Amino acid sequence: MRFRISILLFLLTIGTLTAQMRKWTLEECVTYAVDNNITIEQFELDLENARIDKSDALGNFLPSLNSQMNTSGSTGLILDPTTNGFVSATIFSASASATSGLTLFDGLRNVHRMNRAKLNELSNQYRLYDLVDDIRLNVANSYLSILSNKETLKVAEAQYAVTLQDLKRTKELVESGVVPRGDLLEVEATAATQEQTIINNQNLVLLSRIALAQLLQITDYENFDIADEEFNVPPSDILKYSPKVIFDKALTFRNDIKFSESGVALAEKDLQIAKGAVYPTIGAFFNYNTRYSDQTRDPFTGEKIAFKDQLWINDGISYGAQLTIPIFNGFSARNNIRRSQINVEQAKLQLEQTKLDLETTINQAYVDVQNSAKAYEASQKTLEARRLAYDYSKDRFDVGLMNAFDFSQAQSRVDNAEAEVVRNKYNYIFRIKVLEFFYGLPIVLN
Repeated sequence: MRFRISILLFLLTIGTLTAQMRKWTLEECVTYAVDNNITIEQFELDLENARIDKSDALGNFLPSLNSQMNTSGSTGLILDPTTNGFVSATIFSASASATSGLTLFDGLRNVHRMNRAKLNELSNQYRLYDLVDDIRLNVANSYLSILSNKETLKVAEAQYAVTLQDLKRTKELVESGVVPRGDLLEVEATAATQEQTIINNQNLVLLSRIALAQLLQITDYENFDIADEEFNVPPSDILKYSPKVIFDKALTFRNDIKFSESGVALAEKDLQIAKGAVYPTIGAFFNYNTRYSDQTRDPFTGEKIAFKDQLWINDGISYGAQLTIPIFNGFSARNNIRRSQINVEQAKLQLEQTKLDLETTINQAYVDVQNSAKAYEASQKTLEARRLAYDYSKDRFDVGLMNAFDFSQAQSRVDNAEAEVVRNKYNYIFRIKVLEFFYGLPIVLN
């Protein structure tokens, strides 16, 4: 019985550890980052505020309706509100009114405010989507950084295993008197150096995992890791397109461009609203009111008139229209127009600057892809040559024709070449995906 309980507890422990050490795929990381990013949540709240502003703008077209009720008691010489005559008594009175107002014309400012609110909602959407794009790129870059560091670590561990075999063989050669003891010390130094390299690479893996976890806003760094995926350099036709073609395509869908374009449209709407302030404003109103006083009496019978009877006896309505013509307001209207005109020009300049920045970024990304492709190809050739040289050096070292120092140098060059291939590989993959992203292709590594 105790044995079964122990087995059950062991399986539960293993299951818990497995659940804690969840392996995240790139798609899961991107989805989680987008769903849990604080800045995205803030931008979503800004978008919600923009929608509320649109509701306010719609409400400006609707008539207002307000009601008011008032009760009071007075003693002494008091003005009776129902007769407008002074009486010396204790009076309890009440009054009520309802007023509705409607703006008929205000220089089309309400129309422009409504259009501006719609543009502002769209602008906030573009800003939110642009942030999501940036987060996707950052997550992909961090994810590939972890993969690169992990592969570099594997290379270092594999080389260290080879060195341990060489160390064992060298000890046998030293004991048999084939090679001097200095060669053994050299191999031991090489093994110690590789141990340090492994430790450094382990730290790089940990730091890159922490960086991605922070980007995802995950605080449990120790139990966070990515899936053991291996990505090869994807086939891509992106270099068939010129930077100009990619730039022209990016202008049609990039959210940062749309956000800047909406900034120009918003500034132009603000200018139209500012110009509307110099036009007359026409409004209409309708009012219904009634009142009650406990001193009101029937002139024929002298009896007090009931509360509900007074409400319709003393009620009345008023209606009318109002015209407001701005003549002089301390230059505020004119200055607001000038400020709005300046804001329009600034928004246009910002749009042009955004386009220039995007074109520069695409040109740089295009060059980066070309250079990273050449670097990756060159590093592969270098690794192949280093391996051949290492094999030749190993054969010479095994028969005593090469000392341990020269052999360790050959091995070190192979280690560096393999690490360089890994770095260039993942750098090349990321550069391809960045350029494809500017062309409108999704970030998919598999």
